[in-house]
Amino acid sequence: MKLNSSDIRIKLDRIDKSIIRNLQKNGRIQNNDLAKEIGLSPSSCLRRVKILEDAGVIESYTTLVNPHKVGLQLILFSRIWLIGQDAETINIFIEAMKELPQVMDCYIILGECDAMLKVIVADLESYRKFQSSHLTKKNGITSVKTDLPSQIIKQSYQLPL
Repeated sequence: MKLNSSDIRIKLDRIDKSIIRNLQKNGRIQNNDLAKEIGLSPSSCLRRVKILEDAGVIESYTTLVNPHKVGLQLILFSRIWLIGQDAETINIFIEAMKELPQVMDCYIILGECDAMLKVIVADLESYRKFQSSHLTKKNGITSVKTDLPSQIIKQSYQLPL
């Protein structure tokens, strides 16, 4: 049996966790600075980071952009009910959501609804157009209920290690 890196669980020691915590805070940190921060030589630190990357623990590096600064003022949560629970309907929905840049997060849910989306758009009119164009039967959707948060208290992208 061939295993993908995503199939293997990695036992992280305190140094691995320290590397990950530091990279989650600052993905642009230079290797020399990271090594100094966690108390390793630069070559040992680089080797450990490479192992974490190769194992799929570190999936990628990205830049967090302030949505308000780029005209994306509105975050909404959409609860989705699908037309059916069969694999074909679910796969149609999943593939459609993967292609929509407005969908920041998409989860298949075990509960009242079938899926949950976090959607970001410029304004309410943009969401209305998005919903009427994409959250439709052609993408396996029968019903949508949308919630509008009144205040963001906490948003984090750092795992608690």
